[in-house]
Amino acid sequence: MLDALMQKKIHAAADLLRAGETVAFPTETVYGLGADASNPVAIEKIFTIKGRPADHPLIVHIADVTQLELYVEKIPRSVWRLSARFWPGPLTLILPRRSDVPNQVTGGQDTVGVRVPDHPVATSLLKAFGRGIAAPSANPFGRVSPTTAEHVRAGLGSGVGMILDGGPCRVGVESTILSLDEKSAVLLRPGGISVAEIEETLGRHVLPGYSREPRLRSPGSLPSHYAPVTPLEVHPNATLWHRVFQIISHGGKVAVLNLGKTGEKLECGSVNAVSMPLTAFEYGQALYSTLHHLDREGFDRILLEAPPDLPEWLAVNDRIRRASQTSSLEREAAQ
Repeated sequence: MLDALMQKKIHAAADLLRAGETVAFPTETVYGLGADASNPVAIEKIFTIKGRPADHPLIVHIADVTQLELYVEKIPRSVWRLSARFWPGPLTLILPRRSDVPNQVTGGQDTVGVRVPDHPVATSLLKAFGRGIAAPSANPFGRVSPTTAEHVRAGLGSGVGMILDGGPCRVGVESTILSLDEKSAVLLRPGGISVAEIEETLGRHVLPGYSREPRLRSPGSLPSHYAPVTPLEVHPNATLWHRVFQIISHGGKVAVLNLGKTGEKLECGSVNAVSMPLTAFEYGQALYSTLHHLDREGFDRILLEAPPDLPEWLAVNDRIRRASQTSSLEREAAQ
């Protein structure tokens, strides 16, 4: 139950959205930077504030499934099974758009991404506003997504009309994105809902579309994304500490993210070892907040022990792979 002060802030935020301004708000996944999904001028402010490419589509957040028809032209039958089980929750569906949905929302495509977030502040804001809010993550484009209001303030500063502080995000990684029609379901981004859960609900296989160039442009689909400013590298346990010693022997300062242990004990100030959770869900909760913290500490590199290559780690491994992509390309070019 939200207190009276938060309710007052939410109604003020809804008024700002009606006036064509932006509002950053929490969801169960990450904080979003929202604008009226029906207002192209307001939506353009999102792209300007984030530095986001104009053809990169947004997700429309709605209060409940009854608002789906405001944005979707033809709703596949399987949507009702998925929405009954997973909404509100971290699942985004890519569906045929209505013609009156602004191109700024869809990136000029014939589809639109829609989801119902599972956070009391987001739900109250959507109900107070009365229609859909288009929102990507509330951070500079390509950088680590925010999981606290402080991350939003640090990343976007005064560019946002208002920031609603709903505390840390419960899931910590972005929503699963599923492209859906009557014949097929294609995973465009792994996230808070697993493929196994979706397949169980649909009664059919989900096709992988996230590991290659997707036929649809979708949020978070670029090869390099979710990246800290500090170069991030991923290494298996067997070679992780060899790379650590390689960096510090050249005078570098490094942060090391180990799986469930503190790692090597070093008698120097050049290494900061961080113990990360051993379960995929808890790791996802901690990942972005840890990267935000380390990004402010002046390290030359962040080295991360590769998590297990198991289905439950799919979303975490996807984010880590994209976050380290630039560093990987730099190292290949130097060899």
